[in-house]
Amino acid sequence: MNGAVQPLLADQFVAALAWWRDAGVDSDFSDAPVQWLADEAADAPVVAAEAAAPARTAAPAAPPAEPIGGPRAQWPATLVEFAGWWLSEPQLDGGAVHGRVAPRGHAGAELMVVVAQPEAGDSEHLLSGPEGRLLDGFLAAACIAPEQVYCAAALPRHTPLPDWVGLASGGLGDVLAHHIALVAPQRLLVFGTTILPLLGNVPTQSAKDLPSFYHDGMTIPMLGAFEIGAMLGRPRAKARFWQRWLDWTGNQNA
Repeated sequence: MNGAVQPLLADQFVAALAWWRDAGVDSDFSDAPVQWLADEAADAPVVAAEAAAPARTAAPAAPPAEPIGGPRAQWPATLVEFAGWWLSEPQLDGGAVHGRVAPRGHAGAELMVVVAQPEAGDSEHLLSGPEGRLLDGFLAAACIAPEQVYCAAALPRHTPLPDWVGLASGGLGDVLAHHIALVAPQRLLVFGTTILPLLGNVPTQSAKDLPSFYHDGMTIPMLGAFEIGAMLGRPRAKARFWQRWLDWTGNQNA
């Protein structure tokens, strides 16, 4: 062929390898996986050891948390004892006792007023701020003397954004019911829609759906209302509450 000398096949093969080596390819690859280290005999002891291991047992359940206020058998049996217990019992508020405010009044009061919690500025006197002044004005208009009223809070101290659902499941309603039973008032006025579920009112119901408080054979006429703070600066809200009060007390006197 035109006098050209054809290279030998061996020379062509060596030249091809040299070309690919210069291109950086010096190994043969395959896409098929190969288990180079598989050893069934070595895996057998591990399987046997796992089979011989004792079965794992579930961790023991945590003991139930103590209810709010601790064991009911240790709750105070008289209202005189209750005030000191309210200020000092650690399990009333997760161990915190600082900032608690005592209730005020006497047993058998003509009216027991229950609010959700003390005001932010309360220290020695429950409801010492604007909510207390609005309550005092209402009581004066209703011709009820201060000494005829027992004032209490569902919580022992001011607590921003309390978990009412958790408090209810923890037994706060039982503590409040016990408190009311010790006071044994003639009538019960509850300010706060968050308190009514603690006393047995379904949250979807209105305050009118629970006209009485029942506890251990005791029945006390009860009026539920919105929080006192919600009526501050709202004349219409105060007027509506006043009308409900007149209707309620009128029904009681009939």
